Amino acid sequence: MTVAASSIKHPHFTALYSQHHSWLQRWLCVKLGNASDAADLAQDTFTRILGRADLAALHEPRAFLTTVAKGVLVNWYQRQALERAYLEALAALPEPTAISPEQRLLILETLHVIDAMLDALPPKVKQAFLMAQLDGMGYADIATHLDLSLITIKRYMKQAFLQCLLAMEDAP
Repeated sequence: MTVAASSIKHPHFTALYSQHHSWLQRWLCVKLGNASDAADLAQDTFTRILGRADLAALHEPRAFLTTVAKGVLVNWYQRQALERAYLEALAALPEPTAISPEQRLLILETLHVIDAMLDALPPKVKQAFLMAQLDGMGYADIATHLDLSLITIKRYMKQAFLQCLLAMEDAP
């Protein structure tokens, strides 16, 4: 419902709006230095007080409107600050870089070598190695998780690292 449409149901609101809207918009324009934002915030201010039953009892309508408008203005400034921070964070992100076809080929070949190396490992050795390398787990935690002894995990890791060295020798 628009401010104009709802003013028919609220005669005190209608009077307040017609007598003070222009003044409030000018006041906000001075604060903001921008007529467009001032017009929006004046509307927001009147929308915020729409339907209040105590409008007939106002003795200082401009003081009341100023207080409400200051709250609307604070919220607006907070939204603006949040938007600026978001845009600055986006601007600070590194530009996506395109890799060359040669780099892409090297990466794919390396991934194939790693995949083949992992497939050559027995399943428990592979699992222990991936838990250490990808999950960052310590040997004791891996042993507990797999219900194996610490010495077994150390043997598994030795086996996996030896397989890595062999894969590196065969790498292009």
